[in-house]
Amino acid sequence: MWVNGRVVSPLEPALRADDHALVGDGAFESIKVIDGQPFALTRHLARLQGSLAPLEIDLDLDAARAATTALMATPQAQVSPSWLRITVTGGSAPMGTGGIGTTPTMIAAVAPMAPWAPTSTVVVAPWVRNERGPTTGLKTISYADNVIAYRFAHAEGADEAIFANTQGQLCEGTGSNVVVAVDGALVTPTLAAGCLPGITRELLLEWMPDCLEQRDVLVGELADAPEAFLTSTSRNVHPIERVGSAQLEQAPGPLTQHAMDVWNRFAARDIDP
Repeated sequence: MWVNGRVVSPLEPALRADDHALVGDGAFESIKVIDGQPFALTRHLARLQGSLAPLEIDLDLDAARAATTALMATPQAQVSPSWLRITVTGGSAPMGTGGIGTTPTMIAAVAPMAPWAPTSTVVVAPWVRNERGPTTGLKTISYADNVIAYRFAHAEGADEAIFANTQGQLCEGTGSNVVVAVDGALVTPTLAAGCLPGITRELLLEWMPDCLEQRDVLVGELADAPEAFLTSTSRNVHPIERVGSAQLEQAPGPLTQHAMDVWNRFAARDIDP
């Protein structure tokens, strides 16, 4: 781990008891490490900065890159793939929700990234995303909703839970974006639906401008789709095999396979696209 300027043992205490992380005041990024190099680091740091801005926490980009450089020199970073997680909190602050820290806390760590099965199974969560909430679209450390929904998915025999928003539209997974085939085209919800602006989603939109569009669809269309997939840092393009009890026709289908091929081809060209 790297904590406020130095590499430390994972067993060493990292947070003070009055750090505002304990009330969810902070944001984080999880970045894939491939052969000792973080993938799409610039985009991840830009999103981290965007998540921190509404919390009025400044991101020290030089410190974040210094942490990355230090951790890329560790043995774990040479294991491919691995995670690099960078978390920034409000730092030490007076007790209470309104407390404001003077110096943010930055913690970074590398850890093994477990592989996924070839296909994914999902369930629709019984809770909804608020597409107009104050943290909508931000990757904050207030992650309890995701934890509860993720455990619900596993209890139902699935590996991901999918949220609708308050309008009944397809939104996102607990740690993924969703792409669904509709009338022969690939569609992913707009950011206005309340989903996180995923890095993998963003890159696919740039790399497949004629094949992937942003359009809001009802959550029920996911189970009725001939094919669909999840996108995330660890999943890349991950075909969905089953939605609840509904088996999709193909996993991967031809559109999903095309997206997988595009991802593999373009991602291999540049470690920091």
